[in-house]
Amino acid sequence: MRTVELVCSPGLDVAVRVVWGRLAAAGLPSLARNIHPTNRPHLTLAAVDDFPPGVAHRLAELFDAALPVPVTLGRVVVLDGSAPLVWLVRPTPALTALHAAVWDVLAEADGQRPWHAPGEWVPHLSLALRFRDAGLRRARAVSGGQRPAGDFVGARSYDGTDRTVTPLTRLG
Repeated sequence: MRTVELVCSPGLDVAVRVVWGRLAAAGLPSLARNIHPTNRPHLTLAAVDDFPPGVAHRLAELFDAALPVPVTLGRVVVLDGSAPLVWLVRPTPALTALHAAVWDVLAEADGQRPWHAPGEWVPHLSLALRFRDAGLRRARAVSGGQRPAGDFVGARSYDGTDRTVTPLTRLG
């Protein structure tokens, strides 16, 4: 599997990592415990089985022209009741247009994950995996209720087979 992800500006990255740390310190599930070098706050735009020839270059051109994209985070929620604890990203016209453009570039890719498709996608930054709704009130209190703003400044692709990342921009 190959993803297409946006990475955060330094200030936004720090804000998410602070909450990761607070969750872990409170004994709650947290991505702070994932020490793999590829683990960093990011927004997934799409995931496919693999990139067709030339797609990585086309994505890089798209991102180099479109980034940075300003963003403000919203509420902390649990997706689907017992899945990731996430910080919702407030979609802006620029972010929504970039997301649609990525899907246009990936139109011929096999194995498109439908939950990332336009109209289905819930833009978010993950805070913890396998979280239960029962801990949501505590997680919101621990996160501090801030709604930080920043930018998405770069893009990358994560390869789930070999657990590596490939930059898709000069930034980030």
